[in-house]
Amino acid sequence: MHHLPERDRPPIKARLRRAWAETDYHRALEQLQRLADELDHTHPGAAGSLREGMEETLTVTRLRIKGKLKRTLESTNPCESMIDTVRTTQRNVKNWSSGEMGLRWTSAGMLEAEKQFRKVIGYLDLPRLAVAIERRLHLPQPNHLTTQETAIAVTAWATFGAVMAETTAVLERTDQAELVQALDSLSEATRLLADRLR
Repeated sequence: MHHLPERDRPPIKARLRRAWAETDYHRALEQLQRLADELDHTHPGAAGSLREGMEETLTVTRLRIKGKLKRTLESTNPCESMIDTVRTTQRNVKNWSSGEMGLRWTSAGMLEAEKQFRKVIGYLDLPRLAVAIERRLHLPQPNHLTTQETAIAVTAWATFGAVMAETTAVLERTDQAELVQALDSLSEATRLLADRLR
């Protein structure tokens, strides 16, 4: 939206919302592609930005997730909230001695953010989401990247969940040495996921 003049934003935003509210993936994709084609003539930067993540913005629709879980997954608020907590945790560190120290502080911030985590709204549909992702992984895909990205996301989520569960268990026992070891595991898992996503 930042590529558009203020006066053009409301109608474009309305069309984006209509497309994203669509329950049929192909119709939603067609609406977004039509909008991008129209923007090519007047605002090429906005058209390019829209095309860049067009299919990814429709992932939840493509997986046919509906209701409360769809609204939850379409929001960036949980991620933004965690990032904000990590920044708050790190703000008093003045001298970063290494990248590893940054990972440790990030891990500590994520553990702090975990205290604020609430039950996922629409959590009863999570098994349906898991089945939809599993089906998507095993269907022949015209776009191999989409399948690969989905597999990476599922693996990342599972790894993150396992490491967070281990770290939480260690925190409950409050043994300092085990806490350091758990933070090391989280740092290593984060590094491995970052390498895999490259």
